[in-house]
Amino acid sequence: MLHYDAFLLLSFGGPEKPEEVMPFLERVTRGRNIPRARLEEVAEHYYHFGGRSPINDQCRALMEALRPHLGLPMYWGNRNWHPFIEDTMRRMMEDGVGRALVFVTSAYSSYSACRQYLEDIERARAAAGPLAPQCDKIRHFHNHPGFIAVNAERLREQLARSGPAPVLFTAHSIPMEMARTSRYVEQLEETARLVAESAGAGPYRLVYQSRSGPPHQPWLGPDILEALDETRASGAEAVVVSPIGFISDHMEVLYDLDCEAARHAEQIGLKMFRAGTAGTHPRFVRMIVELVEERQQDASWAEPCHQMCCPTPLLRPPAATPLP
Repeated sequence: MLHYDAFLLLSFGGPEKPEEVMPFLERVTRGRNIPRARLEEVAEHYYHFGGRSPINDQCRALMEALRPHLGLPMYWGNRNWHPFIEDTMRRMMEDGVGRALVFVTSAYSSYSACRQYLEDIERARAAAGPLAPQCDKIRHFHNHPGFIAVNAERLREQLARSGPAPVLFTAHSIPMEMARTSRYVEQLEETARLVAESAGAGPYRLVYQSRSGPPHQPWLGPDILEALDETRASGAEAVVVSPIGFISDHMEVLYDLDCEAARHAEQIGLKMFRAGTAGTHPRFVRMIVELVEERQQDASWAEPCHQMCCPTPLLRPPAATPLP
């Protein structure tokens, strides 16, 4: 039985008012030579929603949903905005935390979704000093029964509204270089298959969204807009989009799907229904509790990727970090 002193929720972070939008985007893309015009384009997505990303509120809601079920002090830190992981790590150290269990808000493996969070943790520990707590990351949960059950329920709800319709499962596109060094695509394909089977869905495809790299750089595809065109060309009159690559309705879901993709579907005469994400669904909350208990009881659930996969790209792509 492993002893942990605290639970840490680690996420991407996002701005909470208009004046924070550009500083946030500049931090996310620092060192990647992203054109100013591209940052201004992405900034408009946030301004469309009053300059406030929903991701921090979603983390707060998840923390509150978990609080009654975890017998551990709870902390929250972000990679790219307040509360920064460095500040949270110092607070944990000051509170006397010796060892913490970390839940990262990504179900899949890739450099930006896994390894980079491990680097964030170690950077924060180094900044805090020699008394910084040891931090153990909870394993990937892309095929956990709780994650599958919630996504299947959300999908069934939309299939009930749309009637029989093809399903497009979406996830954040990443550079091919990054995909080759992780199990990202393999895991997404497994999740899509398990969710489709559980929901009783018919034809489905795994597609990608929110590409942010230059045109000459290979990224995972097909893109959601291209897939919508192909779905309409096949004779379908409706489609259900299920964003299994995300655990909450943050900016890339609300803007890239609910605004851009929905507008495109309307323009081509395709009725688009969007399934919800896990959010604070009770089964998803219970899944996190189960993962905590699993790790407390058996250290063999340590992530194998700590040593073997999701390496830092040799030539980091200009926009390898997603822009939510």
